[in-house]
Amino acid sequence: MKYLSLFFVFGLLSSFSCNKKAATQPEPIPVTDTSFAKGADVSWVTQMESQGIKFYNAKGAQEDLFQILKDEGMNAIRLRAWVNPAGGWCNTTDVVAKALRAKALGMKILVDFHYSDTWADPGHQAIPAAWQNQTIAQLDSSLSAYTKEVLDTLQINGISPTWVQIGNETNDGMLWPVGQASVNMGNFASLINSGYDAVKSVFPSAKVIVHISNGFDNSLFRWVFDGLKSNGAKWDVIGMSLYPSASNWSQLNNQCLANMNDMISRYGKQVMVCEIGMSVTDSAQCENFISDLIQKSESVANNNCLGVFYWEPESYNNWEGYTLGAFNNSGQPTTALDAFN
Repeated sequence: MKYLSLFFVFGLLSSFSCNKKAATQPEPIPVTDTSFAKGADVSWVTQMESQGIKFYNAKGAQEDLFQILKDEGMNAIRLRAWVNPAGGWCNTTDVVAKALRAKALGMKILVDFHYSDTWADPGHQAIPAAWQNQTIAQLDSSLSAYTKEVLDTLQINGISPTWVQIGNETNDGMLWPVGQASVNMGNFASLINSGYDAVKSVFPSAKVIVHISNGFDNSLFRWVFDGLKSNGAKWDVIGMSLYPSASNWSQLNNQCLANMNDMISRYGKQVMVCEIGMSVTDSAQCENFISDLIQKSESVANNNCLGVFYWEPESYNNWEGYTLGAFNNSGQPTTALDAFN
């Protein structure tokens, strides 16, 4: 997700041959931690703080962002990881610093590997500069080694993520063009497995997420996960993004719920809403949207929807041109976040 959610057009993908038959007997879903995650991706926080930006609670008192979000009812934090980003933001050191703050407040952690030096989303999946011109075998090795390195560093610092996301909004695969799903679904599946195995080698109990945007788009999700399944890919959780408007959130929530239930029955895997957002100017409608989505997510049978995360709610005053935050221009949470409490 970069700034605004990108509604990537996948009509052309329907022309590709893929297996769309549902599995007749999906594997049973093991239920371990049944607590529902209410969280936020706050990966911008250290960069914002470095520029003197401060955050204030509902009473107007300056306070640590993580504490504000916890008081708003959140119990989990999502953090993106970039390989070698300009400026260092979201590199391993920065991820660890933010993860330690979340851990100190007893919040669960979701690590979101973009496998890029910058934003990865439906329209951008650039190979890191250090991995350029590598074959699929070499990319598998680089991705595995990097994943282990980051997770080993977290472990050394006493941090155990509950979930690890292999790729971000990988509607058409990742590490383009080698791992582009519409070109070579087998390569995409191979990269997913390299990440999956790397995660499990460090944190065997962490749940591995494969994340797709547009959680309302069942045909997109079937195309991606049918393709991954037919190529032997492994994953534990199907992640979704959802960025509605004030006028269509109810319709998209209904479609998202239907898609969740289909993913669970079709593949025997759990689901999670990894990113949500709505215009900061529609905070009342955003509260309604989040409340309804959380209610629907918690209604999914057997606790098979694991949680809902807001994307960069702390953004305010059009930080980096992003207008879907949930803090007002005074740096305080809007009524939208009341839905988490």
